[in-house]
Amino acid sequence: MKDVRVASVQFNHRANDKIYNLSVISHYVEKAAEQNVKIIIFPEMCITGYWHVSTLSKSSIESLAEFIPEGDTCQALLKMSAKYEMSIGVGLIEIDDAGNLYNSYIMAMPDGQLAKHRKLHTFISKYMASGNEYTVFDTPHGCRVGILICWDNNLVENVRMTALKGADILIAPHQTGGCNSRSPNAMGLIDTQLWYDKKVNPEAIRLEMLGQKGREWLMRWLPARAHDNGMFLIFSNGVGVDMDEVRTGNAMILNPYGQILAETDSIDDDMVITDLQAEELDMCTGRRWIRGRRPELYQGLTTQGEELSPFHARFSEEKIS
Repeated sequence: MKDVRVASVQFNHRANDKIYNLSVISHYVEKAAEQNVKIIIFPEMCITGYWHVSTLSKSSIESLAEFIPEGDTCQALLKMSAKYEMSIGVGLIEIDDAGNLYNSYIMAMPDGQLAKHRKLHTFISKYMASGNEYTVFDTPHGCRVGILICWDNNLVENVRMTALKGADILIAPHQTGGCNSRSPNAMGLIDTQLWYDKKVNPEAIRLEMLGQKGREWLMRWLPARAHDNGMFLIFSNGVGVDMDEVRTGNAMILNPYGQILAETDSIDDDMVITDLQAEELDMCTGRRWIRGRRPELYQGLTTQGEELSPFHARFSEEKIS
């Protein structure tokens, strides 16, 4: 890996408004280019909007979906990427030739490449399928990059597989925080009125975003994904009201030791930028641990147990036995 300057953006998308959402992306790409950023990351499904999709019919979701790479969004990002010599990652809804729908994430690169990841654990709609492949690729900037979308990152096996495929940087786009997690000591719903009142009382919503429903929850597990697997991690998230939930932002970039290199506590759209120093990978703890693995002991990880589909696992009310 070569040293590289990267950026992570949080923004409050508009549901069903691709033109507006793409304009926000264009704005931040232009700002990042002024600071010589080479990789910039935006949130999960930020082109189409996210949580409202859970209420849509299949035909309504299809009307938002695009083919990859032929769709308008892909083509616009490829042009933007070439213009600014920057790799740009965004989330959208994909439709394939067979009519299957996916929560997908694309990275447009200045040499004309376009990488794609289909979320492995899709639960936003029963009409959308989950992907079945890990996504790790080389960028023109001398980096090997992997992508995992939101809940994909919660399962430690996915991050380890991405590391084993050689990723130096993990791209982790989310729409998280302020969710009804159904776990009493995890996240929780945030009163949407706090967001609407933010101009008169900004600290009330900031405390929620930085507390257990937002940053405190992230800090329990997100740094471990970077540390235990010896990768840089770029976390991008929505911020603000998303239908009846509040996304908690906190865009951040971590090094392979799980230390935060840059983050924002803004309650609005924002971007963080930092330089990734390749030498940090050389002897980091996670990579040393991986070299000491004993795969012959891990066969139980691939033995079927009581697993549910991503949709039922996310929304089940059953207690864990």
